Amino acid sequence: MVKLRLKRCGRKQRAVYRIVAIDVRSRREGRDIRKVGFYDPIKNQTYLNVPAILYFLEKGAQPTGTVQDILKKAEVFKELCSNQMKFN
Repeated sequence: MVKLRLKRCGRKQRAVYRIVAIDVRSRREGRDIRKVGFYDPIKNQTYLNVPAILYFLEKGAQPTGTVQDILKKAEVFKELCSNQMKFN
């Protein structure tokens, strides 16, 4: 099973996170399948590769709670619903 979750980067007291698609059994800094975004909580910046995120969500990837909050704030789920409406 694949999850969308945060992978910690940066230095001490200055954490930044990559949003990655990763196997559930992998550890936090383990090998990821694909990098799909970036989140800096200090500067409150977010970069999302929306097509890649939508691809993984359509294939059944589950976002963690924090990643789900980031995606809601960026309104990615609205795009997912509109994409599904096109195919039905």
